Amino acid sequence: MPVRNAKPFYFVLLLAIGAYRLLTGSPAFCQQAATGSAQNAPAATATPQPAVSAAQNQPFTFKTSVTEVVLYATVVDSHQRLVTSLQKQDFTIYENNVPQTISSCSQEDVPVSMAILIDNSGSMAQKRAAVNRAAIDLIQASNPQDEAFIVNFSDEAFLDQDFTSNINLLRKGLSHIDSEGGTALYDAVIAAADHLAKQAKHPKQVILIITDGEDNSSSATLADTVRRIQDLNGPIVYSIGLLYDESDRSQSHRARKALQTLSDETGGIAFFPKSLDQVDTIAAEVAQDIRHQYVLGYHPTDPISRGGYRTVRVEAKAKGLGKLSVRTRAGYFANPHPSLGATSSTPAHP
Repeated sequence: MPVRNAKPFYFVLLLAIGAYRLLTGSPAFCQQAATGSAQNAPAATATPQPAVSAAQNQPFTFKTSVTEVVLYATVVDSHQRLVTSLQKQDFTIYENNVPQTISSCSQEDVPVSMAILIDNSGSMAQKRAAVNRAAIDLIQASNPQDEAFIVNFSDEAFLDQDFTSNINLLRKGLSHIDSEGGTALYDAVIAAADHLAKQAKHPKQVILIITDGEDNSSSATLADTVRRIQDLNGPIVYSIGLLYDESDRSQSHRARKALQTLSDETGGIAFFPKSLDQVDTIAAEVAQDIRHQYVLGYHPTDPISRGGYRTVRVEAKAKGLGKLSVRTRAGYFANPHPSLGATSSTPAHP
């Protein structure tokens, strides 16, 4: 097994001044020593990098003056069954409670860029084999054009396999099991979201978290983590909390709330199985959810130049389908200064 390089893969996390603190010496992946072909080599060197300005380090910019907010939305009926037959006229989008005009609507299995974050702390020792199988089954049930990377995290987050569609390489990345140390979940999520923003080739992005406990080692907070994802207009977060054997109820409650918040704010789902046997079924459900989402677009009536956080809500109604529920991200930050960051919720790709 390759020897890990303990030098961190640094990046700068810029959070809003005021309600959120500025993170310096920010969470980062620890990098594996380079192995294999250049195609699968890490995207960045393992040498610590100097801090860069916001203008240098922001991956999201628009090439046109027209801004479209893009939402990935899952629709289910009252029995929690996926609904995939809706048309544009069946949806209503609200931004800050104001109805918006939908400019685009499609329902197709588009490829995604996915980060798979697996808790590698000491308490996961007896669970990793089953968790790894479920992760591989999820990848195999996903779009063949998907790309994924593997992060094993405890006190630190290790990028054990960078972006690839090769199942064998992903399986090898999952095999780096130490099962020791604490749980720096928030740091790992921020590092993964940043890596997706800078290196992913698909605009649709997902983070899958599998953990069995509360964060106890991160430099970032839950609020920092949510804000960073919103600043990036970033990935959908799916969480699997293996909290069924947690003896400390208050700790279990905090861990559950954190995973629920990360998923709710980004349009994903938080699962809390009652046993390890349910993880594989949940992984298959996540794969189906990702592959059956609507892509909705609109141009905000409130100009992006006004900036600020905008809440988003989507409703759906269609004859004969009863009550429908729509899951999408809770909102986004409009950046009025393109030179300093994103001009809307959608990344521009060459």
